[in-house]
Amino acid sequence: MRGSRENDVYLSGFQLPEHVEVVSDLPSALEGAEVVLSVMPSHLVRHLYQEMSPYLLESMLFVSATKGLENGSLLRASEVIGAVLASRMQPRIAVISGPTFAREVARFEPTALVVASSDTALATRIQVAFSGPTFRLYSSFDTVGVEIGGAIKNVVAIGAGVLHGMGLGHNPMAALITRGLAEMTRLAVAMGGRAQTLAGLAGLGDLVLTCNGELSRNRTLGVELAHGRKLEEIVGSMRMVAEGVKTTNAAVDLAQRYGVEMPIAAQMSQMLDFGVSPRDAIQRLMERSLKGE
Repeated sequence: MRGSRENDVYLSGFQLPEHVEVVSDLPSALEGAEVVLSVMPSHLVRHLYQEMSPYLLESMLFVSATKGLENGSLLRASEVIGAVLASRMQPRIAVISGPTFAREVARFEPTALVVASSDTALATRIQVAFSGPTFRLYSSFDTVGVEIGGAIKNVVAIGAGVLHGMGLGHNPMAALITRGLAEMTRLAVAMGGRAQTLAGLAGLGDLVLTCNGELSRNRTLGVELAHGRKLEEIVGSMRMVAEGVKTTNAAVDLAQRYGVEMPIAAQMSQMLDFGVSPRDAIQRLMERSLKGE
């Protein structure tokens, strides 16, 4: 990347700006940093922050753009960061999420998303620093809602890919997105988030994008499942992480912990972990006991 000025593995075709310095070691990357923006997959957050910890300062601001949950602990990314750094400092942490495909951001297409922190001054500071002519941030204090929306939408998007891969039409997709949003909202509220957050960019906005966009890794995985490919084969052939695979189990565990119904997440788990066919999973959802909306 230093030589070619291009990330040809994950974002080919785009030249890095001249003022962006590419380094391959944590001390160099963190030296003199005012803001530390982390965008690693959810299963690497704890390890990488442990590696980074000796080079972090109390004055630094931390922004997490990770969309996922840590299996086992069921912690959100910001909670993992806080837990790792708690012995050394009281970190100031914000989270960023919303409907964003990297290639479209790199093409400077208009994009809107959310930055959230319980520290409203921090949220505002990051909002101002990161916003630009084609990149607009809205501020929020609901870190729970923003992170749960960003995580659970990936689970629903696998289901959206399954519907597309089976050749089904608009009716089932509309039902999946709507009922998926209901599941995301129930869980977020049970965990202390706000329903309004899930109706916004970090919830509905990201869900619509990920369920319908061909650039979505989770949707692509669902399409391949519907075509009969094995999960291990699909994951092994993907360069980038489909967060929904790991998040599905965490979502099911959180639903049980908080006493929340999440039938779509439960059926995604049945498909991914127990080999239930997509057609059977859909049938199980359709034949559940009838209830009010």
